[in-house]
This record gives sequence, structure tokens and C-alpha cells, in this order.
Amino acid sequence: MQGLTDILASKRFVAAAMARIAEATSATLDAALAAAYHPDAAWRGSHPLNEMTGIAAIAEQVWRPLLAAFPDLERRDTILIGGSYNGGELVGAVGHYCGTFRRDWLTIPATGRPIAIRYGEIHRLEGGKIVQSTVLIDVLDVIRQAGFWPIGPSLGTEMQWPCPITADGVVLIAQDPALSAVNFTQMRRMQAALGDHGDWRTMGRDAFLVPSQVADWHPRMMWYGPCGIGTTRGMQGFVDYHRLPWRTAFHNTVGSQHYVRLADGAYTATGGWPSVTADHLGPGFLGIGPTGRKISMRVMDFYLHHEGLIRENWVPIDIIDMLRQMDVDVFARMQSLFRRGR
Repeated sequence: MQGLTDILASKRFVAAAMARIAEATSATLDAALAAAYHPDAAWRGSHPLNEMTGIAAIAEQVWRPLLAAFPDLERRDTILIGGSYNGGELVGAVGHYCGTFRRDWLTIPATGRPIAIRYGEIHRLEGGKIVQSTVLIDVLDVIRQAGFWPIGPSLGTEMQWPCPITADGVVLIAQDPALSAVNFTQMRRMQAALGDHGDWRTMGRDAFLVPSQVADWHPRMMWYGPCGIGTTRGMQGFVDYHRLPWRTAFHNTVGSQHYVRLADGAYTATGGWPSVTADHLGPGFLGIGPTGRKISMRVMDFYLHHEGLIRENWVPIDIIDMLRQMDVDVFARMQSLFRRGR
């Protein structure tokens, strides 16, 4: 039970520490970060923030600009899970930072209105402090909420991600290791099936709807994609609005070494930096024609296992970084939109 006790303590520590950081002032930020992080901690996240090392860099590049832009910021976790992988102690979270957009952030024009900043996070801890944070912030969704749309229309529905249907995503009580193991096996089986879809170029969408492809998914599944892709419902919606366009655009997919694979009761999670690389050889993704380039993808997946099947899947993806690799500068397009006529 000691391992379970340690993971529970780590989840509580991360939840409290990140909430304190989110609500810090300029005067209290350094102390809040020092209480949470090892002095030489690594932070990596969505473009244009990317990678940095040390508390000072995390403060100046991530948190001071964010807190200046959203002075009433607060953090709302909807999923909080933990576990170990490859000898590391990990805590994962999904949720929204909420605040009033008072000052420009990442060159996005302030609106003076409330904004929900979607995040997926994995934190690795050693000695009671965070030594690495991987944070996928949906920057494109902030641009959307600010009133600018610099790419083609989403195939899915753009919406705020809801909490799990079971309303138990913040897991702060000990979970049955046997249940965690069953759900971990189901997650890995499903992921293996997604990579073995037959001759989809001949069969089309039907290749993704055969029994082997849908066996582990709930008939009322929800797939919550990042801004630019959107949310889908049911396996047919998932195939039509995400999976088939994705497979049409990206070929020769190669999985990378994952830094996290977790199971915590009814919840599982995976992520890689990058998760996969693939050749961009076809159309159909975000309305962009094929570039012929090899694209790396920063992706996380969080799953809810419910009624013996995978019911919900939250999927943070660094879409802006993918677009950057395809020669689409989202920030330049945004600037041209909101400065038009000035």
C-alpha cells in the first residue's frame, strides 16, 4: 500500500501546488514555483513556449506573462490521476485555466472577457518536487475565443471539454490495482488495434468500422479533440471527422518512445514527446494540402473506462506546432486578421 499512498500524496501535492501558482501574484509567484519545482526542473509545452529549464525560466517565460494577461486566473482540474512508469512517479491532469483576458498574451489581443484555457499536463516528481512538466495548452482555442480563426473550418464541433460523465475524474482516493491493470490492458489493446486497420486506402472508412476497430469503444463514446479538429461522438463521428482525414493526410506513421503510460482506476493516459512522426503526403487535415514533410506530433490521451468500455477520450495536441512544421504561421495569420484596416 505504500506505493498507492505515495501516489495519492503526489496527486494532492500537484493539485495544490498548481492551484497556488495559478492564483499567485507577481510578489508570490517565485515562492509558489519554488515550493512546487526542483530548482533545475525541465518544462516543455505547446508552441511558442516549447522547452526551458529552471524555475527562473519557467517564471519569466510561462507564468508572469500568463498572470499579467489573466490577473484573476484560477485553475479547474477535471481529471487528476497518477501512477508510475519506467521508474518515474507521474501525475496527470486535464482541465481549464479560467480568467478575464485583460492584456495581450502570446500576441493574442486581449478581449476583456472570460477565457477558458484548456490544458493537458503530465508532471514527473522526485523527492517530493516536480522535476519535469509536459504541458499542452490549447493556444489555438484561446485564439478562437478571442475572435480569430486563422485556419480552415473544424470538421468536429468546437466546444469546451466537459468533465467525465461519471463526475469522478479527480481521483484522490486509493484505486483497486486490479481494476487499473484491466483498464491499462484495454487501453493498450485498443491502441494496437488503431494501428492495425487493414487496407484503408482500398476499403475507405469501412476499414475503420470493422469489429476489431470498435470492440473496446463504448457506443456513446466521446472523443474530445483539440481546437482545429473539435469534438466527435460515436465511432462513426470519430472516423468521419478525425480518424479518416488524419490517416488520409499522414502516412508512414512511426510511434516514438512514450514518457507516460498510466492507469489509475477508471482512468488511463499516454503521451510522447513527440508521440508519433509521419509523412504529410495527403490532403484532408485542417484544409492544408500535402507538404511532403515529416511531421512530429506532441499528443496526450486521457481515457475514461466505463461500463467495461472506453467511454471518453480527451486528446490534447499541439496543433500550432504541427501547423508550423507545415509552413502555416498561425500567429502571422492572426495578426493580419486583427490588424486589417489599421
